[in-house]
Amino acid sequence: MPGICEGRIVIVTGAGRGIGRGHALEFARQGAKVVVNDLGAELDGSGSSSGPAGEVVDAIRAMGGEAVANGSDVADWADAQALVQCAIDTFGGLDVLVNNAGFLRDRMLFSSSEEEWDAVIRVHLKGHFATARFASAFWREQSKNGAPVDARIINTSSGAGLMGSVGQGAYSAAKAGIAAMTLVQSAELGRYGVTANAIAPAARTRMTEQVFAETMAKPEDDSFDLMAPENVAPLVVWLGSAESAGVTGRVFEVEGGTVSVADGWQHGPLRDKGDRWDPAELGPVVAELLAEAPAPTPVYGAS
Repeated sequence: MPGICEGRIVIVTGAGRGIGRGHALEFARQGAKVVVNDLGAELDGSGSSSGPAGEVVDAIRAMGGEAVANGSDVADWADAQALVQCAIDTFGGLDVLVNNAGFLRDRMLFSSSEEEWDAVIRVHLKGHFATARFASAFWREQSKNGAPVDARIINTSSGAGLMGSVGQGAYSAAKAGIAAMTLVQSAELGRYGVTANAIAPAARTRMTEQVFAETMAKPEDDSFDLMAPENVAPLVVWLGSAESAGVTGRVFEVEGGTVSVADGWQHGPLRDKGDRWDPAELGPVVAELLAEAPAPTPVYGAS
């Protein structure tokens, strides 16, 4: 029986390990041809290696699938273009872009360096933008030339980006930016046959194992491993399939066997004076607005 992504051409960034590896393998199991992108860097972003991506490609080919390894730096403009071109040259097109690559340099805001801030924003936010920029240009050109387009962008945000996380100011800011960019991609690209959605996953990876060592520990028995990174893949693969054509501009949280839709910023209670406010008037007005508005979800790690 063919899989739900039979014949679709997919790029997965950061696919050498963890969550991205799970995406690549599940797309292949569901019949997709996969570009396995991974810089092979260390957790802090240093170094590079072709090993992790090549190992995933070998695993896909061993199951009878089609895959190619790619070592492009997703946040490098020319490399991002080359990554998209790799899918086109190797498999004849592109249907799905899964932006997953990233790393951590956690610091409290008052101790974060400029280099650390720039590095995290570059890899996560620019890395999501640069690949999508060239993929969307390809799909737009196809659409304008009359070719059918049924394409997907699937971005990786985070609970840190939706609610904030103490000690992860740069990461939270980047992931919040990714969620907002997903909404813009959905609005801009729908006319060309492209949907854009994001996930906010919780799983045990190199990036999370030190931060959540106890809560994300692997079970010692044969029970369901709630935090296994491959648990995230089914939703991502479904979002990459033709079945998800009517779903766009949404952010999904996924953890273990749980899937939910995150409810983002919305217009809330208001007061309209019909004229310019005097600062002294606003104390009781703000108090009324806050009393009517739902309380925000607490920031992760806040006491």
